[in-house]
Parts: sequence; C-alpha cells; structure tokens
Amino acid sequence: MPSVVLVTGVSRYLGGAFAQALSKDTDVERIIGVDVISPSHSIGRAEFVRADIRNPMIGKIITQAGVDTVVHMNVIATPITAGGRVSQKEINVIGTMQLLAACQKAPTLTRLVVKSSAAVYGSSPRDPAMFTEDMQPRSMPRTGFGKDSVEVEGYVRGFSRRRPEVGISMLRLANIIGPGIRTSLTDYFSLPAIPVPFGFDARLQFVHEVDATSALMAACAAPEAVGIVNVAGDGVISVAQAAALVGRPIVPLPMAAAGLLDRFVKRAGLADFSADQMEFLAHGRGLDTTRMRQVLHFEPTHTTRQAFADYARHLGAPVPGVGVVGEVASSAVSALGHALTTGRTD
Repeated sequence: MPSVVLVTGVSRYLGGAFAQALSKDTDVERIIGVDVISPSHSIGRAEFVRADIRNPMIGKIITQAGVDTVVHMNVIATPITAGGRVSQKEINVIGTMQLLAACQKAPTLTRLVVKSSAAVYGSSPRDPAMFTEDMQPRSMPRTGFGKDSVEVEGYVRGFSRRRPEVGISMLRLANIIGPGIRTSLTDYFSLPAIPVPFGFDARLQFVHEVDATSALMAACAAPEAVGIVNVAGDGVISVAQAAALVGRPIVPLPMAAAGLLDRFVKRAGLADFSADQMEFLAHGRGLDTTRMRQVLHFEPTHTTRQAFADYARHLGAPVPGVGVVGEVASSAVSALGHALTTGRTD
C-alpha cells in the first residue's frame, strides 16, 4: 500500500476527485496535491503545493517528502481548459518529461501511476473492433491529444527502463463522461445540433467519471503494478444513439468540413474539438477490457450506455427547450452543413 502519495493536476476536475477518493483511504499517511493554480474544489485531506511539474523544483518536493507513489493526473485532454493547443502540448509532454526526470532521482519512489488514454490507438477504418493493450493502431495519431498521449507513454516506458525497480501502472481510459466533467466530447454532445460525419455512425465506448477515479484508486492500491490496462464500461453506443439520448438532432457533414466546423464552433463559443475528433466520430474505437478484470481486478459500476445516460440526464433540456440562443445556434450549424455539402459558402 502507498504511504506518501503525490498527485499532479489536483486543480482539475478528475485530479480533485481522485485526491478526495484517496483521502478516504486511512492506510495512506500523507497526500500531496500539486498544480500551478489553487483548486476551486475540495481535494480532501491532500496538502496543496503550488508547483509546476515543468519546473525541476518538483524533484525537491518528491525527495523532501519521501514520496513512494506518484499519480500523474495532469495529462490534459481538452485544449480549451489548458489555454490552447500549444499550452496543452507543453503541459502534457514537457510536463511529463520533467516529472519523470524528477522521479528518476527520487530514491524513495516505488510506484508510478499514469492516467493515459485510449486516444493512443487513434481511430481508423482499418482498426480492429476491439483493441487489446498489445495491439498497435494501423494509423498512429498524428495530431492533438492522441499524439500527446503516445509521446507521454513513450517517456514512461523510457523511465521504466532506467528505473526497473519502480512499478508502472498506466491506465488507458476510454473517453470519460459524467455529470461533472467537461471534455471535448461533452461539449460536442451539448451542441444544439450534433454535426456527424456524413455516411458514418461510429461505435463509442465511455467510462463514467466515478469509475475512472475508482480504477486509478485500484491501480494505486494494488499489491503489484499492473502495467498497461484498458479501462472502459461494457458495451458500446453509436453516435446516433448518443444524440438521441441527449435529445439533439443530427446534422450530417462531409469529413472535409472538420477544420471549418472547428473554427465555427470555437468562434460561437459552443465547443472546442479538432479534426482528430472528427475521425473518432467517424470510425469510433473499441477496447478489450480483459486485463482490467483479470489484472487490475476492477469492475466498472456503469456500462457505456449507463455512463452516457447519466451525463444526458444532467445535461438539461433538448433542443426544443433551449430557447432563442439554442435555436439560432442550431440553425447556424445546419446552415454550415448545407453550405459545406453543396460547396457554397457565400
């Protein structure tokens, strides 16, 4: 069992939720929560330390506190919450590099738990129906959060070779969803009308925010490190089924419209998602969770459909009840779809 745990990214929603959950474990003597800004939510009994993991100072904190377990939660999926794509990449990649450099010099460290993402598998029409942890995608993510996640995992594997005595647990979480968390996908499904790649209806897999936190807790408390493990709720739902659950109409758009759509919704303040997300919405992704049960010994409390339904229940009224602003936004998205489909953008 961990004794002194350092958690990065506690000012973000999931990091704070994990710190609260860890605080209930009486076997953990001390919890240190690290981030660049003070959390606006409770972090339980964790001691907050204002620090940037991109700064070598993080090494002094780990060493002086005698940290035996580091839980790296500060891998950010959404550019808008990081201050833009450049800042997101710097936090994800440079931050992880500096954190691992600090961990390498920490004599008391015995375990590293990393919140990774199923985004490392990318999304392609040539991919298998279900990815196991040993599979490689046919097309590696080339942009955005997926590329960041691949780089983060690469640095973690390098660290493991340099410090083989430190146990590594790296959880590849499916898209996290729930009533409290905000991501690119929650923004997407909250749009007044849902833009969908024309001719596609991808299968989606989710993990509820509570289950994501619980899986990380299980990795932290496991007798031994579990390596790389996929984490997702059972089953899948299609984009069309998800849109029906949130009560939004679908607007078919050509794949080539992803860039224009991204700029449109950003300018309107509706959402923030990129071309790689459009690929995901076209082709989807499935995860094999055998190792989750057999190695991590974790069973989610929500299926994919139940997790999304919980989000939908807390989302609010569907399009007919969103008022004038929602109706105008819905009409604007529909107009954009028509213009892009017909090739007329005047």
